[in-house]
Amino acid sequence: MNTIDIKPVKTLNDLKKFVSFPNILYQGDPHYVPVIVEDELITLSARHNPVIKDCKTAYWLAFRDGKVVGRIAGIINNEFIYKWGKRYARFGWIDFIDDPEVVAKLLETVENWAIQNGMEAINGPLGFTDLDVPGLLIKGFEYKATLLGRYNYPYYQKYIEDLGYRKDADWIEYQIDIPQSIPPKLEQTAQYVTQRYKLKALSFNNINQAFSYLNQIFEIVNQIYGLVYGFVPITKEIGDFYISRYKYLIDPELISIITDESNRVIAFGLTMPSYSDVFIKSKGNSLRLKWLIFKGEHKKTDVVDMYYIGVRPGYIRKGISSVLMYEIGKKIIERGFRYAESNVEYESNFSVQSLWSHFSHRQHKSRRCYQKYFLSSTRTNDSI
Repeated sequence: MNTIDIKPVKTLNDLKKFVSFPNILYQGDPHYVPVIVEDELITLSARHNPVIKDCKTAYWLAFRDGKVVGRIAGIINNEFIYKWGKRYARFGWIDFIDDPEVVAKLLETVENWAIQNGMEAINGPLGFTDLDVPGLLIKGFEYKATLLGRYNYPYYQKYIEDLGYRKDADWIEYQIDIPQSIPPKLEQTAQYVTQRYKLKALSFNNINQAFSYLNQIFEIVNQIYGLVYGFVPITKEIGDFYISRYKYLIDPELISIITDESNRVIAFGLTMPSYSDVFIKSKGNSLRLKWLIFKGEHKKTDVVDMYYIGVRPGYIRKGISSVLMYEIGKKIIERGFRYAESNVEYESNFSVQSLWSHFSHRQHKSRRCYQKYFLSSTRTNDSI
């Protein structure tokens, strides 16, 4: 068998090969949603992405006969280490052909890098923060991917587990049927809670109106997700970076914000039309994607993606989620959507999972984060 060469990404041309590889690997697969090459280059660039300044990173490509056959990223997030007190490296952006030798070489490379940098373990697939796509798809290969849940081939799981990687955390996803009208019980509960706590549901005609509440939204995100698996705090700089990249995709009519009588944000929900088919048609090209959106291609879908939902601590278990689901439900029913994708939810996040109890739903996808301790470490089990 021809030798596999692992080479570090050093130049912009190398990084373009790194970013473009999955679009080549999955070309023609109906379940895969292409990444936008230009956006990925920005995400992985220390010059553009503010989170990288607090990280040590390295990217590698695997070659055979001069052809790219795999890729992997290594990340040491110092904010994570400071918050959790655990010397864990992360691997991410992992893709490879159907060959166990390729993934073995890739993971060996990132493991050695992590050990050389004083790490005791490695976990992944993970990105820089929770705003990047987490986990490896282990269930739901027959379904089309969303923007927040990338697709991978089934063989990934076996090859990674054969190399000693074990489950560290799972995320699950739901497909939800959208009814023709709001369930009466949900409407009654929402109206009662709204009156009791003197809440107000905000509507927006343009994105800038909603963005005036961003600081409060990130405040809630950091509070409610602060103890969730591997969470890294989202600063305003980091939040602004991610929002600016996807601003042109956000539909202001599908943003739901609930405030109290002093105009303080109590809960929020961000939903968007599914862009999966539009991204597939774009073939990873940013200009083509924006042209398709300008033409209104994204309005042809009957699927809505649930991106982020949050309730301010102190209001959890007070029925605020019913108000949020009522407001979100009204909007997506009016728009004629038939299905919703919940996107990733941590497997023990029962408060979020309970939101779907008002509707017909099914758990159709699962994603997994793996962990591996190095031989030099005395720790064999942990929980974060």
